[in-house]
Order: sequence, then C-alpha cells, then structure tokens
Amino acid sequence: MRINLQRLVSDDESSIGAIFIDCDFKCYTLEDEFRSKKVFGETRIPFGEYEIKLRTEGGFHERYLNKFGADFHKGMLWLQDVPNFEYILIHIGNDDDDTAGCILLGNTANNLLTSSGFIGESTSAYQHFYPIVRDAILAGEKVTINVRDEGQISFT
Repeated sequence: MRINLQRLVSDDESSIGAIFIDCDFKCYTLEDEFRSKKVFGETRIPFGEYEIKLRTEGGFHERYLNKFGADFHKGMLWLQDVPNFEYILIHIGNDDDDTAGCILLGNTANNLLTSSGFIGESTSAYQHFYPIVRDAILAGEKVTINVRDEGQISFT
C-alpha cells in the first residue's frame, strides 16, 4: 500500500496537507512548520518516502489501547528511518501543540489565511484511516507514505 501525503499550505506555525490512498482522499493532515534547521518538537519531517510499521510500546500505544480497545488498536502507525527524527507517529490532534514532528489527522481543516493551523474531527478521521493501514500491515503488506512538498503554498 502506498499512501500519499501532499502538503498544501504552510505558515510559521504549522503545515496542512491531505492524505490519499490509491488516489482516494482520506483526510487532512497537520504537521509542524518547515525549518531549515531542526528544532526539537517544532519541525516537520523532511519530504520523502517512509515505511510505516506498528509500534506496540510507549505512552501513545498505551493511551490508544485504553481509548480504543485491543480489538481496534494493534499499535501506533510509526514512520521508519526519518532522517534526524525518532518515533514519528500518525495520531489524533488538532493543532501544532499536539504534534512534536508527528502527523495529525482530521476531517476538516482551516486554510491558514485567517489563523494558524487547525484540523477538526481528528478522532473520527483516525478511526476511518487507521484500520485501513493497520489491516494492510497485519496482512504482511509493505505500507509506505510518500510525503510531498511540491505545489505547497507558504504564508510565512
């Protein structure tokens, strides 16, 4: 399975994008802003292609296991081998305070023209997106995410 994340707009606080699986739009994304030099917890990951695996340890895993139960939650969606980053996850959240380099999911998004980045209905977006990716990984399929910057508009 190949997931595409197209970054759409960015300002000095956050970046909003869209996720597609097999050319089908799934949801919006929110990440930290671009920085030429990484600042811990305040910088989005570099563009590129990354394999996604399930991470079954750590605080996020335990919280999501308690929130969603073992029938739904089988591990956090974890991007592998991201240069200069560790433990990049795809998870629930609404603004740049909810991410430390991770990718947040939402069903609604603002356009950054009037305020900094915000995505809404994050839990429902996650509940729709997660099982698709989880099931592919559990079936032994290689899952990758291609993060793209081309065409992005910057409001900085």
